[in-house]
Amino acid sequence: MNIKYSFENYGVVVTGGAQGIGFETARSFLQAGAKVSIWDYSTDAIKTAQKELSQFKAQAHFAQVHVTKSESVQQASANLPFGVDVLINNAGITRDKSFAKMTEEDFKQVIDTNLTGLFHVTKNLMEKFKTDTFQKRIINISSVVALYGNFGQTNYVASKSGVIGFTKTLARELSKKGFTVNAVAPGFIQTAMVAKMPPEVLQAMAAKVPVGRLGETNDISNACLFLASQEASYINGIVFSVDGGLVC
Repeated sequence: MNIKYSFENYGVVVTGGAQGIGFETARSFLQAGAKVSIWDYSTDAIKTAQKELSQFKAQAHFAQVHVTKSESVQQASANLPFGVDVLINNAGITRDKSFAKMTEEDFKQVIDTNLTGLFHVTKNLMEKFKTDTFQKRIINISSVVALYGNFGQTNYVASKSGVIGFTKTLARELSKKGFTVNAVAPGFIQTAMVAKMPPEVLQAMAAKVPVGRLGETNDISNACLFLASQEASYINGIVFSVDGGLVC
């Protein structure tokens, strides 16, 4: 990364922060000097993240949180050891099936995690944001498929489209309180989940991208760093597509 951000004395919360895009985003903020609370539902992922981020022991805080459960989020919020400047709502799941095969539970699980979980976290952390700054940031991770739809992802697309609507409305409501609220819409990103796909599927995905490759997790974390910075203080209510040109 050529651009050097400084987030010293910042408090950051990253949901789904122990793996994938969330992990890379948490690490990027730690590298930039922030204190970061990493929330994740998976104890195994948290243990792995703790080992990989051991050099940031003084800055990193970990909590097992189920964003679908309001009481779990309330407890994590109450136990947060610092005030919040930046919230990255990244937690999300997929349960991909064609609509004909999708069950009510498949639909509900994705909506509960990706959209209702976003509500639980944001609602419970509002009182944790620092009151002495007008540089408060909420960054919600949506998806490029929310902009054009995708076969077999009715539930996921509906949830990520909801994230965009949530973002745009909250941006209007919270601006006068010193917040900016933006969404990042990742394209095809090389995560551990994506890496498990057959090579021919990965090649087909890359072929659809105008720049000719899949994205890296740091492509998304860099977008989050920028939107959280003072340089982005006049950017509010946008969908920042980081997708190699898929929706250009």
